Amino acid sequence: MPGVKTNEREGTRAVLRHSRMSATKARQVLDLIRGQDADRAAEILALSDREAARVVAKVLASAVANAVHNDGLDAEELFVSACYADEGGTLKRWRPRARGRATRIRKRTCHVTIIVSRMPDERIARRRAERAATASQRSRRVASSRRRRAEAADTARVARAAEQVPEESVDWTTSDAAAEAGEEQAVVEAGAEAEAGAGEEAEDGENADAGAPAEAGSVTEDEASAEEKGE
Repeated sequence: MPGVKTNEREGTRAVLRHSRMSATKARQVLDLIRGQDADRAAEILALSDREAARVVAKVLASAVANAVHNDGLDAEELFVSACYADEGGTLKRWRPRARGRATRIRKRTCHVTIIVSRMPDERIARRRAERAATASQRSRRVASSRRRRAEAADTARVARAAEQVPEESVDWTTSDAAAEAGEEQAVVEAGAEAEAGAGEEAEDGENADAGAPAEAGSVTEDEASAEEKGE
């Protein structure tokens, strides 16, 4: 059973006739976007290096515009249902060659047709779910990034405040009083240590006098009592 003819396919179409390029070059680009979503197909054409991609992108934009303005469809729900390139007329030119001969030059043309249609409901629902999930993930990433930046800024602010204390916040009266009290306490402690050292030296001197031997010619109490008894 034969399939649906090209001119009987459903959808909104845009046709470019007598494009000055060969149908072969156009078909290589059309194969990239066949069956793709309209926005995805536009991205593919924008990133393609082929010259035919620029022409096909214009035809695609025209087809989407026709679907939106003429048929009242949503641009986000469209996809490329069919796209093809037919051969057009050929311009014949001649190039002179050696020995008076000539070679034919064929400047080919083509007719580019792109048909866009509304996606099935299941595909639209899946597409919306994917976009919602992507948007939620992006929002969470943005929120977490902003929270980390805020925390880092607060930490840096606290560190700078701790390092650089303003002079107005210092109570110089209390500080001077504390310094004087500390000096007085140091003087009292120094005097106490000096007195304690002098007392220790005096005790050491007394102990040394008590333990030293009697000098020559000195008379002890026992010797004096013995002399008195002898008398």
